[in-house]
Order: sequence, then structure tokens, then C-alpha cells
Amino acid sequence: MGYLRSFIPWLVFAGVASFGWQWGALAALVVAAGLLVADRAGGLSLEFRLLEYGTIVFFAALAMLAFAQPHSGLRLYSGALSHGWLALIAWLSLAVRRPFTMAIARRMAPPEVWHTPLFRRINMVLTTAWAVSFTLGAAAQAVVAAEHLSLLVSIPIQIAGFVLPARFTAWYPDRARARFLQEQSGAQPGLQEA
Repeated sequence: MGYLRSFIPWLVFAGVASFGWQWGALAALVVAAGLLVADRAGGLSLEFRLLEYGTIVFFAALAMLAFAQPHSGLRLYSGALSHGWLALIAWLSLAVRRPFTMAIARRMAPPEVWHTPLFRRINMVLTTAWAVSFTLGAAAQAVVAAEHLSLLVSIPIQIAGFVLPARFTAWYPDRARARFLQEQSGAQPGLQEA
């Protein structure tokens, strides 16, 4: 559940925003900055932290907007904006070949695998899954806001937007490693015969 830690600010925003989107954004900003400071104090590298930096930028901007214009119509689209920003972070991290999941995976994987092609491939696939989920979630949340649908529609979309890629993230790395080992063992006899 190391992945959950990186999304705590977003969960805080979702929970606190019911008391006012400005307070949700401020609380999420404080939590995001606190987590980054705690990581640094714990000796973790701040490299590959596109998700964490992007989270801070988003909630700083949203807090300023929400406090300046608490009744802005954008507050109805905060779910779509959140998912959209996360999608942007995920797609951008893929475009620059630094998938955001890599920073999270480095907390759990031993340093000797960090620079292997398999580690990079797994994180490219995982980040793609998250990017697709966030993109679909943003589109669905935009429809919910535009059609003035209830929280009974919005909440399951928010939950699915995190749970589905989280389940994939829990499942996929072991499968990819097993397939890699199977391919390696299958290649060995061919090498010995040659």
C-alpha cells in the first residue's frame, strides 16, 4: 500500500472539501508539503517526484483560487479538475520517460533493480494504467458536474478511479517479473544448444 501514501493529499481534499473546497485544497496542500518534507527528512531522494511536486502546485493554485472566489462555478468541477491534473501528471511523466510510479516503487524495491529495463517497463505500464484511469475519471466527473448529478454518482467514480489502477498495481509487477523469469529460463536452453 505504498502507493496510497502518494495519494493521501488527494484523499484529504476529497474528504475535507465537503466543508468547503478552499479548506479541502488548503488541507491537501499542507499534507502534500508535509509528506515531501518527511520524505526528505527520512533521507529519501526527491528525484522522480513529479507526482508530489505536481500535487503541491495543483493544491496551491486551487487554494488561492478557492479562497479568492469561494463561490466560483469551478468548485462544481473540482473532481474533474483533480482527476484531470493527475492525468496530466501521469501522461507528462510518461512523455519525459520518468513514470511517476517509479518514485513510489523505489520506496519498496531494492536499489539494485532501480535501473533495470524490467523495473522501468513495469513502471511505464503501471503509470499508463493510472493515466488512463485518471483520464476516464476526469471525463466522467466533468459529465457529473455538467449534468448536476448527485454525489451518489460522483463518489463511485472517484473510488473506481483509484481502486482499479491500485488493484492493477498490486497484481501486475509480480506477473511481469514471473513472465520475465520464464522468458529468461526459456532462453537459457537455446543458448546452451548453440
